[in-house]
Amino acid sequence: MKANQIYVNLPVKDVQKTKAFWTQLGFAINEQFSDDKATCVVIKEDNIYVMFLTEEYFMTFSERPVPKGDTTQVLVAIGLSSREEVDQVVNTALENGASQHEEPQDYGWMYQNSFWDLDGHGWNITFADMSQMPAEF
Repeated sequence: MKANQIYVNLPVKDVQKTKAFWTQLGFAINEQFSDDKATCVVIKEDNIYVMFLTEEYFMTFSERPVPKGDTTQVLVAIGLSSREEVDQVVNTALENGASQHEEPQDYGWMYQNSFWDLDGHGWNITFADMSQMPAEF
């Protein structure tokens, strides 16, 4: 079996602020799946999407409580095409209200930088040159 699409669903306090934040990072919005309760951020056209749902709407999909802002339920990693893109996205996120998750990590063949978004979700933004990956990792 192979999945052909991924939809990550995350609760947020303010859909409009979240929508503005992600468009400032350079990601498109799929308006077909967006309204006042949700916004659909296109991570990779036709394949990967993040659905940011108001906390109230999110709760209609799960009987479990939305985690408090000081907990971590998930860290999402996104691979980009260059180190420069990684830093551009993270720096733009920081300029628009995100906070640094950890200092950038440089492994030679792989580079990552990360942030906590407006609602405390963790994002690891990476670039990897798989041709340079060591035989023993």
